[in-house]
Amino acid sequence: MNLRRSWSVFAALLFTLAGVSVQAQNEEPTRVQDVVYGHKLGVALSMDVFKPAKPSGIGVIWMVSGGWVSNHNNIEPRQAKIFTSHGQTVFCVVHGSNPKFFLREIVEDIHRAVRFIRTHAAEYGVDPNRLGISGGSAGGHLSLMMAAYGNDGDPSAKDPVERASSKVQAVACFFPPTDFLNYAKEGQNAMMIPTLRGYWNVFEVTEKTSDEDRIRIAKTFSPIYGLNEKSPPTRIIHGDADPLVPIQQSQIVIAKLKSLNVPCDLIVKPGKGHGWLGIEKDGDKLAEWFDTYLGKK
Repeated sequence: MNLRRSWSVFAALLFTLAGVSVQAQNEEPTRVQDVVYGHKLGVALSMDVFKPAKPSGIGVIWMVSGGWVSNHNNIEPRQAKIFTSHGQTVFCVVHGSNPKFFLREIVEDIHRAVRFIRTHAAEYGVDPNRLGISGGSAGGHLSLMMAAYGNDGDPSAKDPVERASSKVQAVACFFPPTDFLNYAKEGQNAMMIPTLRGYWNVFEVTEKTSDEDRIRIAKTFSPIYGLNEKSPPTRIIHGDADPLVPIQQSQIVIAKLKSLNVPCDLIVKPGKGHGWLGIEKDGDKLAEWFDTYLGKK
């Protein structure tokens, strides 16, 4: 299983083909590069911002992540245009990357990024209470982690960013892992599947990790366990022939959201795997979801 390699293929398809669907957009968005949202071990954490000519007030936080690897070279303006063509401002967030950083640290980066965006929203024509989050594969997982575990800021923090909330108001993403305790089938812990050994490092799992700790770690990083009746509206797009992240992962999380009466939607792509030709049209469906749930009423 190679989530990272498959994401690269998916991203290439999305970013290359996306230009076809947005050629009618005459006004180029303004790109602000290397906006620093935090620091870690003396290194800046940054994002690029794509602001449309006529912002709608909706902010979309795009997770630049595949296999929990994040790289500025994977920020693609044509992908951002899918959202800016709807008037949505896009924040392409680069996080601390595996293998240097572990998932617990990566998740903290995303909390920080959301807090920073909310604090500085007005500078980009964005309503701080109309933030959506998106990504594919690992990026979809991180999106749902914010849906499940976004939290209020610390009112006593000296840093105004840390006083802001990391909650998001909508999610729309591609083929995310959602439940590592029940991966592909009920009772199958992803931290015990030999073919996933290449990804154990980001979870801080080794051959010596006890079964009890594997269960704890798998649950900690499974967004399905943090969802509740106040979770944000969520749309997922997933191919039913995905060999890397089983569609079962999306089915079970949508089932839970439905049981909680949270607006949700699963778009199944028959016969499609971990990315497909024409996926740019589905990228537009993510933007439409944000228009529906984050647009002014």
